[in-house]
Amino acid sequence: MLVELAVRDLGVIADLRLAFGPGMSALTGETGAGKTMVVEALALLLGGRADPARVRKGAAESVVEGLFVDEADGEVVLRRVVPAQGRSRCYVNGELATAAILAETGASLVEVCGQNTHQQLRAPRAQRDALDRFGRIDLGPLTELRARRTELERTMLALGGDERSRAREIDLLRYQVHELDQAALGDPDEDDRLSEEEDVLGDAVAHIEASSRALDDLAGDDGASEALARALAALARRAPFADLAHRLESVSAEVADVVGELRSVAERIDEDPARLDEIRRRRQLLVELRRKYGETMAAVIDFQAQAVARLEDLEGHEARALALDAEIAAAAAGEARAAAEVGAARRLVSPSLAEAVETHLAGLGMASARIEVTVGDDDPGDDVEFLLGANAGMDPQPLARSASGGELSRAMLALHLVLSGGAPTMVFDEVDAGIGGEAAVSVGRALSRLSDSRQVLVVTHLPQVAAFADAQLRVAKSDDGLAVSSIVQLDGDERVIELSRMLSG
Repeated sequence: MLVELAVRDLGVIADLRLAFGPGMSALTGETGAGKTMVVEALALLLGGRADPARVRKGAAESVVEGLFVDEADGEVVLRRVVPAQGRSRCYVNGELATAAILAETGASLVEVCGQNTHQQLRAPRAQRDALDRFGRIDLGPLTELRARRTELERTMLALGGDERSRAREIDLLRYQVHELDQAALGDPDEDDRLSEEEDVLGDAVAHIEASSRALDDLAGDDGASEALARALAALARRAPFADLAHRLESVSAEVADVVGELRSVAERIDEDPARLDEIRRRRQLLVELRRKYGETMAAVIDFQAQAVARLEDLEGHEARALALDAEIAAAAAGEARAAAEVGAARRLVSPSLAEAVETHLAGLGMASARIEVTVGDDDPGDDVEFLLGANAGMDPQPLARSASGGELSRAMLALHLVLSGGAPTMVFDEVDAGIGGEAAVSVGRALSRLSDSRQVLVVTHLPQVAAFADAQLRVAKSDDGLAVSSIVQLDGDERVIELSRMLSG
């Protein structure tokens, strides 16, 4: 139930705070006084579109807050801030939220029925949705199977193109895969290793000659090793040179290690023109492969893997196409079964919906009215149409052209009453337009009965409707350079005066 509504700087409302009780409350006032601004404020709390143009002139932002009492969650506070510039902000119990979360929360608390909803219910899709809602028809399986079939058909279209282009692509891929297989690739660093080996083999003679000269200079007669030995002998056991002698011993040991490694490396170097030629041919092949398939050997290896996978897909096209055909057929058959189930459910429940609406119409002063809900023969029965025969002896006709304005309003109100989602608070915004006299009394009585089970807020011009309310709030507008609307709750005598004004002005 809506307990309190606070509105600041929204349209003609400067600062307003309203308290609501249970039962039926009527908002009345002259045309243009600002009654619908209260409904607009509630729409903002339900996640409706925020229009910065509705911010009151001179204000930085509009603020709407609502306090609700819900049996499941206790107190719930919804808040919407609409700045004159920038994006609106939503809050649920003081926490920032998206408009979608605000709408989801609000939908469980309030349902708004207005002239716009009347127009929507004339549309075939809205009438179909209304039937599904009334019958609680599960469209999930049909929706899922339809999406599955569509996805499979897209996959089939993308499977390899036409036969000729597929054959050309297969020939090219076979050549590329064969060439890469023959190259026996596997190491992305192969070219770097071959480059180092080529450097060694390409200058093997010079390397051997250089190592021979170096060994002679280090370990030959009168070489560095001999010179170091003589120097050490000269300094041995001479105290002033003890540290230097120690250092010379280290140098001598290092030279001996270098000589050993130099001999080992030199022994591994061998002139091998055949191996050198093999390396050069291999490196040239790697250059050609990089030119064709990638900047680096890693890219070439990756291309090879992709080419193999694509070739397997294309060569397995027929098998895959047959498998996809089978899957598409199965999905289509499942979709047909689900469509038949939905169609059958819609046809089964449509008389019950018509009977429920007729029952409400009888209570709205249209006891002779007949309602029919037709469902198309083709499954899933998407062609749903509501027909109304407003008076005895009249054949039912589509809602949009079957009734006067007042009859149509009552038919739509009956639909609202039948299709209500069970929100604890229902708001009716001038749904009684176009009616008067006894019909208006019937509408007021119906809304009053509805308020026995939930809170009802009615924006109305009709005294016959307002008279049934448990509480009446009058909206008035003053104009001191900038229009301002105010709302006051009327007591017994004030209600009599207001109802008299509504009757005669």
